[in-house]
Amino acid sequence: MSAKTIGYVGLGIMGMPMAKNLVDAGYPVVGHNRSRDPVDELVEYGGEGAGTPREAAAKADVVITCLPDSETVEEVVLGDDGVADGLDDGEAVIDMSTISPPVAEALADRLVQKGIHFMDAPVSGGESGAIEGTLSIMVGGDEDVVDDHNDILETLGETITHCGESGTGQITKACNQLVVSGMIEVVAEGFVFAHQAGADLDAVYDAISGGSCRGFVMDHHGTHMLDGDHEPGFYSSYMYKDLSYAVEAAKEYGAPVPTTAVTHELYKSTIESGYGQEKNTAVIKVLENMAGGIDVGGDS
Repeated sequence: MSAKTIGYVGLGIMGMPMAKNLVDAGYPVVGHNRSRDPVDELVEYGGEGAGTPREAAAKADVVITCLPDSETVEEVVLGDDGVADGLDDGEAVIDMSTISPPVAEALADRLVQKGIHFMDAPVSGGESGAIEGTLSIMVGGDEDVVDDHNDILETLGETITHCGESGTGQITKACNQLVVSGMIEVVAEGFVFAHQAGADLDAVYDAISGGSCRGFVMDHHGTHMLDGDHEPGFYSSYMYKDLSYAVEAAKEYGAPVPTTAVTHELYKSTIESGYGQEKNTAVIKVLENMAGGIDVGGDS
């Protein structure tokens, strides 16, 4: 059993299964969440609860945060009763949220002034990857610090990539999201096109998924679209948030992202249409509405 005690702040759809995997691996885990029920669930599972981020940090050697956006991460880490107030010199924060790359860089700068290490370590793989411990983790931070915490990362993920200095994990995640969202959206376009042309959707799926379109997006997200199954493993609203960060960062870095800009607007429409709390495949519903209110999932 490792001697490291881990504070875990943010016990949501991704954070809870990751915290449980750490408990299963023998780590003492002290959890905090804005609402109390997830904390009670973690305590029942074998963890310990904390009333504030500061309390979780004070009981831990390293704190993992898994939170919805940049503003929340900044508040939880640097605000009153925040994580930074509870950590000692030389201890570390691993932020597994998806936030703005410039914000991640600024957090690292603020924490190093307090003698606290910071790693931005966003993940890919969705709820199923969090449950199974098979996430892809993209890590930015000092190489020696990352190596010192690799045992924790390997408990949570299958592919651990050190991307470079602080902020590069979030840059890599932004690249991931702009590519994945574009693939999901264009698969949705293909299915709507096939439906409108009167093609057999199952035959179309079998044909293109067996060729150059084969892969996780087609196998996982494509089948969910055809089944009309948009139960969230990753919310459409979260994809919109992530793409907002990607588009803003691209502007700051001088990178053209014209296709992502369109996909970003389509995901904005999922929220405006009431689909924000559905799976990110719900972008097909926006296209279905544009085609006159068809239902691809109901016809396949």
